Amino acid sequence: TGRKAMVTSGPTQEPLDPVRYMTNRSSGRQGHAIAMALAKKGANTVLVSGPTNLTDPEGVIVRRVTSAVEMLAACKQELPVDIVVCAAAVSDWRVADPAAEKMKKNGTAPNLELTENPDILATLSQSGPKRPCLVIGFAAETSSVVDNAMEKLSKKGCDWIVANDVSVAANTFGGMENTVHIVDHNGIENWPTMSKESIGQLLADRISDYLNTNS
Repeated sequence: TGRKAMVTSGPTQEPLDPVRYMTNRSSGRQGHAIAMALAKKGANTVLVSGPTNLTDPEGVIVRRVTSAVEMLAACKQELPVDIVVCAAAVSDWRVADPAAEKMKKNGTAPNLELTENPDILATLSQSGPKRPCLVIGFAAETSSVVDNAMEKLSKKGCDWIVANDVSVAANTFGGMENTVHIVDHNGIENWPTMSKESIGQLLADRISDYLNTNS
């Protein structure tokens, strides 16, 4: 209670032309569940969400965005916050120069030049007066899940990584359940498979315990 939390959720959509876009697979269900759990624990919670088909979580302020650039701008506008959970599946790349009109099929595939999107997690993890007390990222991996998460924790400069297996066999995208591993600078917690809502509640509990201990 009395803390401000920000959660990113859902995919981003990066336009190729007025009709087509690149995106990542994401229902937004996990991010929305985390935002709802934080709000239920008393946090003033803002959800910055890409396009989803989900109902807005009760008691949560929702900022809707489409692209990664828009998501970063919306996140910056909410600072300062105490807690950030970057659960969105942000596209790593966007088309450098989207076509102004629909690209017509003419027998030759278009040559699309891609450019990197801003790194939202790394940006919010940077030290400074507006850095949140706790910055949590997600690592969606298809192999070497924990090893890749540990590398991401170091590279991004965040405090925790929630790693999950999003390979086809895991059936995570669009599903009701998830299996996550919490990686921080003290070690690894392997959580059993459970509903995404239960993961949101347990993560909110862990966040609350951390803040009570470190404030």
